[in-house]
Amino acid sequence: MIRTRFAPSPTGALHAGTVRTALFAWLSARHDQGQFLLRIEDTDKSREVEGAIKNIVDSLKYLGLDWDEGPDKGGPHAPYLQSQRLDIYKEWAQKLVDKGRAYADPYTPEQLEGFRQTAKAQKKPFLFREHRPDNPPAWDGSQPLRFKSEPKAYEWRDEVMGDLATGPEVVDDFIIIKSDSFPTYNFAHIIDDHLMGINLVVRSQEFISSMPIFLNLYEALELKTPVFATVPIVLAAEGNKKLSKREGAKQLLDYKKMGILPEALMNALATTGWNDGSEQEIFSTEELIKKFDLAHVQKSSARFDEQRLLWMNGSYIRELPVEKLYELSKDFWPPVADSQPEQYKQQVLGLIQERLKYLAEIPALTSFFFEDLPVDLRLIDDNKQLKNFNHIELKELLQQANSALEQIDFSPEKLTACLNELLEKTSQKPGVLFSLIRIATTWAPASPGLAKTLSLLGKDKSLQRIKTAITALAG
Repeated sequence: MIRTRFAPSPTGALHAGTVRTALFAWLSARHDQGQFLLRIEDTDKSREVEGAIKNIVDSLKYLGLDWDEGPDKGGPHAPYLQSQRLDIYKEWAQKLVDKGRAYADPYTPEQLEGFRQTAKAQKKPFLFREHRPDNPPAWDGSQPLRFKSEPKAYEWRDEVMGDLATGPEVVDDFIIIKSDSFPTYNFAHIIDDHLMGINLVVRSQEFISSMPIFLNLYEALELKTPVFATVPIVLAAEGNKKLSKREGAKQLLDYKKMGILPEALMNALATTGWNDGSEQEIFSTEELIKKFDLAHVQKSSARFDEQRLLWMNGSYIRELPVEKLYELSKDFWPPVADSQPEQYKQQVLGLIQERLKYLAEIPALTSFFFEDLPVDLRLIDDNKQLKNFNHIELKELLQQANSALEQIDFSPEKLTACLNELLEKTSQKPGVLFSLIRIATTWAPASPGLAKTLSLLGKDKSLQRIKTAITALAG
């Protein structure tokens, strides 16, 4: 049974690139009916950001990634915050000291910098093991504790990258316990993965260069290595830089604020660098779990395309029953809609559902159904079809439309017939006549189909707005 984990550091808000690694681990576990753990690696207190742990938990819950053990759930391997496991790391560090595989680092930062500058002047890589102290002091916790490496060549299998190998020159001594008594990532994650029974480690490509020192430490501790799966980095939309907070990546919870459905975001992330070998792009969560396989994760970096995410989200929205979509959209309606009947809002939602890409678009697409928007003649003057007419000509067209519409009831069928008759009578193109009536009755940049929009607005409201537009054009 697979036991895997997501172990982020609380140094900021989660974004899509980080969460895709968690998603691949989660899908691997769920595909195998295995277990997925959440562990918070909060050992670098200088970089910890207040509220980051809550952001991690809220982000994963929004995406739909549940965990079997973690800080808020507990479990047989608690605690799941590394800052609460310091005695465990100290115990394992002492094992290395006792075996002669760790030593106290007596050097000052200035001395270390001197070593680095000497190596640079000699045009060779800096290796700490070339400066091991002959008689290091006893480790009392006040100095950094370094792992004493035994350089050797390594070959290992990666579930994504395939067979990998390095020479002994990349294996060096590294700090495992800092002078503040906190462990480094390089040490703590190996101890925790062992104690928590993790047998599949899914992590980002940036850690692959550290694999030789990890393997050296596994050997020194006489621990069995888990299965490794290194996933390529996620690129920003431009395709030439890593998606990161520094490069302006959105926080994952920003997508929640936009009204991106979690299923759509999961789909978009899962198919960024993975496919099942088919042309299928839209997957349900159940299909992703059933079909996901690390062997089909591509070795090269993939671009996270927000436009593709919006397209996917729109596809999910169109498949939802209006009643379900309305329940999901309740936090996104404009305040002016608060006093309107629920049935009316569902009818409005049904009209815009086809063009809705994310729920935060609802106010812009629906406000005119609930209030009279300000007359803005620029919508007419800048329209590529209407700007070829003067205001007098447009006023006369609206007067003809008003006269015809006054004679009918406002069912979609009667409106469609009336509008088509108006086209023949005025000898105008739909792009002219329908655009004019649409703008006059909504004063919005876009709206749903004209007949259905007029029907839902109602006869009195529609005619009153047309008359207001006629007056504006006459001015």
